[in-house]
Amino acid sequence: MKKVFAAVLIFTGLQAAAQTTPHENLVQYVKPIIGTQRMGHTYPGATVPFGMVQLSPETDTASYELNGHYNPDVYKYCAGYQYDDKTIVGFSHTHFSGTGHSDLGDFLIMPTVGPLKLNPGVADKPGSGYRSAFSHANEVSEANYYKVKLDASNIIAEMTTSTRVGFHQYTFPKSDQAHIILDLMAGIYNYPDKNVWTYVKILNDSTLVGYRQTNGWARTRTLYFAMAFNKKFNQYGFKKYDKREVYGGFWGKFNQSKNFPEIAGKQIRAYFDFKTDEGEKIKIKFALSPVSMDGALANMQAEVPGWDFDAVKSAGQQQWEKELEKITVTGSTEKKQDFYTAMYHTMINPTIYMDVDGQYKGLDQNVHKADGFTNYTTFSLWDTYRALHPLFNIIEPDRNVDMIQSMLKHFDQSPEHMLPVWSNSANENWCMSGYHSVSVLADAIVKGNAPFDANKALDAAVTTARHRSYEGIGEYMNNGYIPDEKTGISVSSTLEYAYDDWAIAQMAKKLNRMDIYDEFIKRSQNYKNVYDPASGFMRPRKADGTFRKKFDPLSTINEGFIEGNAWNYTLFAPQDPEGLIKLMGGNKRFVGYLDSLFTMNLPDKYFAETEDITRDGIIGNYVHGNEPSHHVAYLYNWTDKPWKTQERIRMILNRMYKPTPDGLGGNDDTGQMSAWYIFSTLGFYPVAPASPNYAIGSPAINSAVIRVGNGKTFNITVKNQAEKNVYIQKMTLNGKPLKGLSITHDEIMNGGDLVFYMGSKHK
Repeated sequence: MKKVFAAVLIFTGLQAAAQTTPHENLVQYVKPIIGTQRMGHTYPGATVPFGMVQLSPETDTASYELNGHYNPDVYKYCAGYQYDDKTIVGFSHTHFSGTGHSDLGDFLIMPTVGPLKLNPGVADKPGSGYRSAFSHANEVSEANYYKVKLDASNIIAEMTTSTRVGFHQYTFPKSDQAHIILDLMAGIYNYPDKNVWTYVKILNDSTLVGYRQTNGWARTRTLYFAMAFNKKFNQYGFKKYDKREVYGGFWGKFNQSKNFPEIAGKQIRAYFDFKTDEGEKIKIKFALSPVSMDGALANMQAEVPGWDFDAVKSAGQQQWEKELEKITVTGSTEKKQDFYTAMYHTMINPTIYMDVDGQYKGLDQNVHKADGFTNYTTFSLWDTYRALHPLFNIIEPDRNVDMIQSMLKHFDQSPEHMLPVWSNSANENWCMSGYHSVSVLADAIVKGNAPFDANKALDAAVTTARHRSYEGIGEYMNNGYIPDEKTGISVSSTLEYAYDDWAIAQMAKKLNRMDIYDEFIKRSQNYKNVYDPASGFMRPRKADGTFRKKFDPLSTINEGFIEGNAWNYTLFAPQDPEGLIKLMGGNKRFVGYLDSLFTMNLPDKYFAETEDITRDGIIGNYVHGNEPSHHVAYLYNWTDKPWKTQERIRMILNRMYKPTPDGLGGNDDTGQMSAWYIFSTLGFYPVAPASPNYAIGSPAINSAVIRVGNGKTFNITVKNQAEKNVYIQKMTLNGKPLKGLSITHDEIMNGGDLVFYMGSKHK
């Protein structure tokens, strides 16, 4: 049984582990600032691997500004931070990494000096509130460490974390008017009535507890906190903003209370006053719990009992070092920065969601105890089933098992008896299409990483896939496709269900449940039912069997697809590339279709259709910024021109990833974009998770060592590596020629030596 206290920081053990590291420090290559500009939607703040706290600056968080106007640009601030912004509002404790949807941003803290201001103000007038200008020249972003100078106050803000505790360190100037503001109103995508209730209780002159209930993307979410200062505050107070006053614009007419024992309400900002000497450090420990205020206090005491900021920072960075060491690569500094930042981004989500004693809030809103596993949340499964969870089956197998256990508990607690679709914080968000949890379960079972009740997992997958009332599954089962009349994403859902059904079939075959296999392998061929041979595209099909007449295969709006168009989704049958090629007219036509996807000139009007389709993530009509295309470049491997896979992969790597703030060509989507980068840089990719095979691509590093457990390593060597040498001349595995264009999971996990010989001309 795993010990639920395993996350508690044991500094001496971590330090000893670091001293035996046989290679260079890898944390130095992590640049969390990558992806913070434009569409990456990552954040630059501090967190530990899979940590429950993500402590990061907000450059904008509120949907209501000083004048009460709604901020429509919420998509831009999914992570709360945009590199091009000039001001910081404060530092909050929860964030999604790389998502295309906004939420969280809980418990914002901001240090200030001078006359007290409890409103954030507006970006073009920082002095109108507690917001401060800042400069990237005075900003440091590392794994588990963030630092910035707040120009308005001359305060140096630093932060680090443990799994459940955010640790702030603010270096103040001399002041008789030093303040710490705790904004319980702030939040990412803070639309009207998101706050259901907030509560604060003062325990003594340096400690308080409380909670926040929200009705946001996660509809029923309660997060508890404990907040401790290293110095007694002189006094404290709050302002309470009710809805009528906000809508009426009566700013400044609120009742202000001081030295209160406790407060409660929907919209609250609190403050704590100090007198500071020049260079004095005010430190704050801020612990979270999904269960209770007592749980938050216990988490704080267990993980960060003292006030040594540098020790907590060091311990967290040593945790990162341990994770990053699972793959060591050689190459240029820029390649290492790209690679290890990608590793970092794959190990932020899913996030741990339980107290140190194992208690957590379940989907049924009851408190449960994780027995023998760590409970996780933040499952963006439409994205992460493709490469992130397959990566975990290689380098984080134990964590992936715990994530699956968490999914199975979700199923047990679900009134719908469904596995998670997009779940967060004891809520099902019902976002995107498919039932892709089944792929994660199947991939682990097929690859032998299943120390859990695999038959129970299969039963849960089958129950989910037969759930007739969910998103057209009933019509899908009756017709073999979802009719156009049923939903605006009928085609993409049909295609994704068909892949998921294939994954269930592979799981059933592994477990010798052949009745289930026969049912779902047949269902996996349903992708063919939405292919229109007359147009050559997957196309919306009516209930009467006819295809929709008016149809634009380049459009993403109301054409039957989600986050893609017909050109992209026509290639979505990763479970059956051979069948897809035959369906589309054979090798020659299929290659021509693939070539056109990468080389066509997409008209400008299509870039303005949706907020997340811009030129950032597009090559021709290939949309790397949206996940349904992530396997597409590898499909050449099933044609007579596999060298085009090698050519395309290297082109995508060079154009979509770079070690700069705008270095991600699309939302990182809780690590999927980064997982694609890791696999493709190493030279292989899981085109169809739940298959034991990985498709060969074109490695972009000089060498790599993957630590696959049990003391084994899988070593990759690339001969004649160069920017122009993108084509594989030959490959050997353990000294023998590697035939074909795939490698198996067992061949990787057994350890060994894979050697690529590269050249500038294709064979």
